[in-house]
Amino acid sequence: MNASDSVVLTAWAPGYYIGGGRSFLPGDTAIVLALHAHHQSDNPNYSWAGAHAQFGNPNNCQHCHAAAGDANAGLPFDDWVLDAHSGSARNHRFLTMYLGTDVYGNQSPATRYGYSRDYGAFPLSPVYDATWFGPGYRLDFPGTAGNCAACHAPVAAIDDAYGVDPVQLSGVEAEGIGCDFCHKVWDVKINPGTGMPYDNRPGVLSYEFRRPPDGHQFFAGPLDDVAPGEDTCTPVQKESRYCAPCHTAEFWGVTVYNSFGEWLDSPYSDPETGQTCQDCHMPKGLTDHFARLDKGGLIRNPETLSSHRMPGAMDENLLRNAVSLSATGWLENNEAVVEVNITNDKTGHHVPTDSPLRHLILLVIATDAHGDTLRQIQGGMLPDWCGIGDPRQGYYAGISGKAFAKILEELWTGVSPTAAYWKMTRLVSDNRLAAFATDVSQYRFRRPDNGSVRIDVQLFFRRAFRQLADWKGWSDADILMEEEVMNLDQ
Repeated sequence: MNASDSVVLTAWAPGYYIGGGRSFLPGDTAIVLALHAHHQSDNPNYSWAGAHAQFGNPNNCQHCHAAAGDANAGLPFDDWVLDAHSGSARNHRFLTMYLGTDVYGNQSPATRYGYSRDYGAFPLSPVYDATWFGPGYRLDFPGTAGNCAACHAPVAAIDDAYGVDPVQLSGVEAEGIGCDFCHKVWDVKINPGTGMPYDNRPGVLSYEFRRPPDGHQFFAGPLDDVAPGEDTCTPVQKESRYCAPCHTAEFWGVTVYNSFGEWLDSPYSDPETGQTCQDCHMPKGLTDHFARLDKGGLIRNPETLSSHRMPGAMDENLLRNAVSLSATGWLENNEAVVEVNITNDKTGHHVPTDSPLRHLILLVIATDAHGDTLRQIQGGMLPDWCGIGDPRQGYYAGISGKAFAKILEELWTGVSPTAAYWKMTRLVSDNRLAAFATDVSQYRFRRPDNGSVRIDVQLFFRRAFRQLADWKGWSDADILMEEEVMNLDQ
């Protein structure tokens, strides 16, 4: 460096705000970097700062962490608004499942109950007529708010995890999993015996917070050189356990969400050779500053800055790089044979993961030279919950292939697959692809007397069971993850 080049010096120690932030020249002496201890308790009376810019409030994140006129610059606010976390409290799938409505506000009838002398009241199966718009938590438990907000609306639920109605939210509480919430997390309460959050402690119940006292601010993050200001470093924000409270959940003794536990049980959790959740979902190297330069932001090494877009189940690029598929085909006597291998070689948890509504659909279609479908004589066929109807419209029941899903069944009604996992359920099956697992399936078709055979193999990700999506009015398109086409000549 040149003698005229200045250097910004900072210092940090656990329990203190990051100090320094002033520029010095080579040869400067008597340099003092003062560290000030931050508070060690949580202030439940803290007023949350909203992420979106509001008139008269300079603390809103958008003012400094959004690019002026360039939403693709990779600044945190711009990424966050494109991420599912910012919409967690207003997600149409979440709200329609909570209320028992479709996207137009039509609500299913309240749950009906029978009575047994031995068991008392028990739920009955719904009547699937024109008045049914799918299940809903409030249909089954109309007198309670539930604990949904503990993850979906944590700002509102932080001091009342079981008493927040997600439908009644407004302002910063409706911003979902917002900036100020995440940067007030100080630690995660993990059971040392299991490495998992404690039972029945979803979302905010498993976090430790540091909301500041009046007259102060407090931002905890993964960097130890953000100064001057009331910022500090907390290593947990770079660790997978930071994600655990909202990415593992158990209802009535049945594990429903568990992407964190799946990661923990996989080689990806090895501290020496593995990868964290943040490595994949908050990749580094996409920008060289996290605050606007005209607001005091500094140019930094891009490899130290994490993206806040957090790609997940709605990100096509992530899904198309989640697994590997290979297919081979051959002609054998009077049959066309296809073997498909799918390996989860790129994902640190099961594929698909978390919500049990999600599933993969493998389609294996054999046609002759005229485009007519060949008759299947051996191999799996897709179940009814892949949709009964026109395959051209995405209804694939009865077509050759395989579905990968976690299937739950309601104990009292026998409804399966169920989306109402807040009820008592049992696990029927789970053939999702664990990390580094391979699935092999084979299909045989009656070959034509002459001409070539075309084999189309496609693997799709689907957000929800087709019948449920129709009831609710959800229109999320299937995402093509992998595809192979083969021509088998006579």
